[in-house]
Amino acid sequence: MIRFYAPDIEHNPVLPPEESAHAVRVLRRRPGDDIEAVDGKGYLYRCRLVTDDPRGAVVEIAERVALPKVWKPTITIAVAPTKHADRIEWLVEKLVEIGVDRIVPVRCSRSERKDIKPERLTRIAVSAMKQSLKALLPVVEPTVSLDKFLSEPLSEGEQCFVGYCDAETERRLLAQAYTPESDVRILIGPEGDFSPEEIEAARRAGYVPVTMGDNRLRTETAALVGCDTIHIVNQCQIHSSN
Repeated sequence: MIRFYAPDIEHNPVLPPEESAHAVRVLRRRPGDDIEAVDGKGYLYRCRLVTDDPRGAVVEIAERVALPKVWKPTITIAVAPTKHADRIEWLVEKLVEIGVDRIVPVRCSRSERKDIKPERLTRIAVSAMKQSLKALLPVVEPTVSLDKFLSEPLSEGEQCFVGYCDAETERRLLAQAYTPESDVRILIGPEGDFSPEEIEAARRAGYVPVTMGDNRLRTETAALVGCDTIHIVNQCQIHSSN
């Protein structure tokens, strides 16, 4: 069943205008039809359509079901926006499908794109959340400077890694450096990579230089591989202990 996104549905059982128009005009849902909606906060709502107003379709909630995320740690991916916006949009879609808690576009000295609209990325995240049958919407932050991101306080036990291409810098394999079930931040630089000064600043902030493997990866690919590596390590840990 196609799911709709209604962040305030628990207190205001009305689908937002865009979702209402999709339900009524595109899918031709009518009063009495069953629909499902998610609130982006971890809950699925099984509902019955009451009105078919394309500007605000009213629903009756029949059941509220918790759909918590299936991974334990908090995963933050901080990545420099790519030159071509479609690449970072693709990344957001895939990160949400795989599972991520927070996405932070980071402005670096060598960034070819200095900013990207979070509203567009959030819409893509919402679509990916619905398509992948999740109910928890990741936070998509506005673009911040690298210095500001590095100055953020960390949670207890949170691990921080920075992907870096310089072969002269000692790096560990992310899959080996990461401790299973730990909250984690992965920082990925722009197409031109981080400057030496930025890497030094990241290391002073507690970020461990890592590699995703032997292949040279594009910015968006490295960020995706980093996120997936965290999931694989955690899943291996769970299955090995069962």
